[in-house]
Amino acid sequence: MKRLLISIIAVAAVFAGFAQNIPAEKGYVVVTDYLTADGASDVSDAIQKIIDDNPNRTIYFPDGTYIISEPIVTPADPRKSVALELSNYAVIKAAPGWAHTEAMIRLGGKDAANDIETAGSNYYLSGGVIDGGGTAKGVSIDGGRETVIRNTSIKNVSLGLHVKRGANSGSSDADIFGVNIVGNNRPDCVGVLVEGYDNTFSNMRIGGVYIGFLIRSEANCLRNIHPLYYGDDEHYASSCGFLDEAQNNWYDFCYSDEFATAFRINGGRSLYNNCYAYWYSKRGAKHVAFGTKGKFESDVMNFNMGLGEHNSTAENKILEAAEEGGSGMFFNLHILDPRFITDFSHEKYSK
Repeated sequence: MKRLLISIIAVAAVFAGFAQNIPAEKGYVVVTDYLTADGASDVSDAIQKIIDDNPNRTIYFPDGTYIISEPIVTPADPRKSVALELSNYAVIKAAPGWAHTEAMIRLGGKDAANDIETAGSNYYLSGGVIDGGGTAKGVSIDGGRETVIRNTSIKNVSLGLHVKRGANSGSSDADIFGVNIVGNNRPDCVGVLVEGYDNTFSNMRIGGVYIGFLIRSEANCLRNIHPLYYGDDEHYASSCGFLDEAQNNWYDFCYSDEFATAFRINGGRSLYNNCYAYWYSKRGAKHVAFGTKGKFESDVMNFNMGLGEHNSTAENKILEAAEEGGSGMFFNLHILDPRFITDFSHEKYSK
């Protein structure tokens, strides 16, 4: 009986040791084997060294707070790339006094490459929290192709996510989903800035910003994106849920919540399907569903606009176009309480 008990204890000890080392056994490099996530020590250099010393590895961040004073940069070259895997309660936080113009996490920011053939091109950032401390920019995709960001919270930032021009003639080919962004609620705060082409964004919530999505490139797909305005009244008139300065982008079930202008189009033609704009407070003297810098050229299908008694004293427009004409179209437009619409110039585009 005594020998059996000793054997059971020994097996249990081996299993416990194996369980503690599951990340390493799976090929993970565990950063807390090399540094302390105590929320006080600056671990920028230590994290960067781990990345540089471990090409084609998954870098795992257990729960804890990791203070950085310098941007963390990953390689775009698939032979050197790494994946950053954060535990759900792992926080990478900008140190007080952050003064860098670049984002805290720069994916593909070194060792430039345009290579999707070599294994390692699909590097990623997954999980955890990126905390800008009210000053820093959160995450950028600087280069490479096929970059993935998923299930990550980006908080207290001046710019949440910046997708720069990609390696393939400007195409970045990134996939971003399940990412929630909270800005610093200052008048220059932007949730997402897109300059690279051919990206997919889905299932995102964005708050504390004055512009939810700012797009300066084409061939991007947005699905189920929900920016919410809760800033001050002083700068409300310039707030915008989705600002498209290009064209040929596709929006599906995108919801602008409380911004003065829901969708603004400064370029040519984009496609809007099943989208929604809603104003449920008394904030603002003017609300515009679609505003254009020039002629109205976009196709808007199955659009819903929410107004109510609380907006009865405001100027409420479905369309505000800077120039007459254009081949745009509103198809199957639904307005919650159309009594409060104050301009009907959209009707000439209705089908």
